[in-house]
Amino acid sequence: MRVAIVTESFPPDINGVSHCALQTARQLVARGHEPLVLAPATAAAADADLLSPCPVVRVPSLPLPGYPQVRVALPSRRLASALSAHRADLVHLASPFVLGVRGMAAAARKGIPTVAVYQTDIGGYARTYMGMGEAAAWRRIRAVHAAADRTLAPSTAALTDLVAHGVPRVRLWPRGVDTGRFRPEARDPALRRALAPDGELIVGYVGRLAPEKHIELLAGVCGLDGVRVVVVGDGPSAGALRTALPEATLLGRRTGDELARIFASLDVFVHTGPLETFCQTVQEAMASGVPVIAPAVGGPLDLVVPGRTGSLVAPGDADAVRDAVWSMAADPRLRAAYGAAGREAVRTRTWDAVGDQLIGHYEDVLAGRTAVAA
Repeated sequence: MRVAIVTESFPPDINGVSHCALQTARQLVARGHEPLVLAPATAAAADADLLSPCPVVRVPSLPLPGYPQVRVALPSRRLASALSAHRADLVHLASPFVLGVRGMAAAARKGIPTVAVYQTDIGGYARTYMGMGEAAAWRRIRAVHAAADRTLAPSTAALTDLVAHGVPRVRLWPRGVDTGRFRPEARDPALRRALAPDGELIVGYVGRLAPEKHIELLAGVCGLDGVRVVVVGDGPSAGALRTALPEATLLGRRTGDELARIFASLDVFVHTGPLETFCQTVQEAMASGVPVIAPAVGGPLDLVVPGRTGSLVAPGDADAVRDAVWSMAADPRLRAAYGAAGREAVRTRTWDAVGDQLIGHYEDVLAGRTAVAA
């Protein structure tokens, strides 16, 4: 199968869309298929593309105003030319909004079936960065995804939102996690001593440092006795967070095995963002054997089982976050039980498993097109 993956983000970018697109390409290659990635150009793309499992075509782009880590693709004939040259059987659209819309149009002109993967709460981003109302954002989402042969939602909450806003042909496709890299055995005593020299409880956040993540909600946690807050990631809010969380340790961007050691060395993982359609870092924390506290909204609803793998709190409630951390801080046996249950919950959620599911969706779409043609 020849698949063109049109994605709004790809390595060296670090975010959920980029990571999922990379894993999709890897899964296709591992099964003997022939993917091609089309993504916005970035300054560091050339080096990153050398490590890609498949060819990558870059489209000219500009940084998003106010969030330069996000690139917006410019109009270009390169996309349509690449689709033709690749002779794609199917186009996979990863979080289509700008480049993905052009990919959808090009695929339609060529009669190529499309699978659109919904990954980003565009309504939330529209309010925060684009000066666009949420209703207008949903009109665009509906128009884009209605043109696809199938839309894949990462969580039941996202699926419900899409259906409620009139998006047809929606199916569930969750995300995988690298349980070999993210594992409890990666816990590093030396790292723990460096982060918490007095043996403090280490509470961590991992992800983009951006306004929609509301990491400032950890301010109350920073004030708890015997607790050390560690923040991992980069983004436009980094400077503001140094002011808002002066007692926290900000480690900046971390990847690979180093990130896995950090995850496993935490005592509690807290995610504060209310706009997660899935929340991959929650899964990575669970795979690392770390109990989780997250907002009771969106993707975490599918991942965190209150009283078994962690706690769900009201979105935006700093007091609830603080109190949930304090409850876990007081009970090491509870933390251990939550961590073990979390690891077991994600043990079978590998990328190989969800890769099989994705191929099944592709085959359904291609079979549907064949049936219609017949």
